[in-house]
Amino acid sequence: MTGAPTFDPEFRKRLHELLMWRRDVRRFRTDPLPEGTLERLLDIANLAPSVGLSQPWRFVIVEDPVRRQAVRQIFADANAAALAGYADERGKLYATLKLAGLDNAPIQFACFADRGTSQGSELGRQTMPEMIEYSVVAALNTLWLAARAEGLGLGWVSILDPARLAAALEVPSQWTLIGYLCLGYAEKDDLTPELERAGWEQRRPSSDFIIRR
Repeated sequence: MTGAPTFDPEFRKRLHELLMWRRDVRRFRTDPLPEGTLERLLDIANLAPSVGLSQPWRFVIVEDPVRRQAVRQIFADANAAALAGYADERGKLYATLKLAGLDNAPIQFACFADRGTSQGSELGRQTMPEMIEYSVVAALNTLWLAARAEGLGLGWVSILDPARLAAALEVPSQWTLIGYLCLGYAEKDDLTPELERAGWEQRRPSSDFIIRR
């Protein structure tokens, strides 16, 4: 390919629609995905920018039923502890929320950041070592958008004990958990985030988060 591609107004409009429809999915159908879908999406994630071209993302595909059950228990324990931290009406509302798609999502995988990688020769990391984790988040967001473009839903499970999860998946000690992901077809697509529909929080406009100096 020679020269940068040109993206016309229609493409930009569709891209905006894609961003609007990228939802955190927790309610999945059990239908299997076409063979090779996850591998193709991981190839796309690998196109994401990374500090020093370090590509520090490490994906662990979780297929073993015993390990999946261990993850389910880790979530249940962490969720119970989180619930205990809320009181009154907030606690009652929290108890009704569906916060993970671990029971039905056909594909589950964990994503780790490898701070021990020598790739990139630490360029950009000596002042901000956390750029390793930020790079992995960029890869996950890239995958998330690609999945949505194929009509798939992705759910990011963060209510987990990172140390217990790392032990259950037997990963190297220098890897840091970024997220545990569920992937599949959503039971129902909706433009409004589920937490907003449930009354947990309302989305605020970008102007609320902009400061000019």
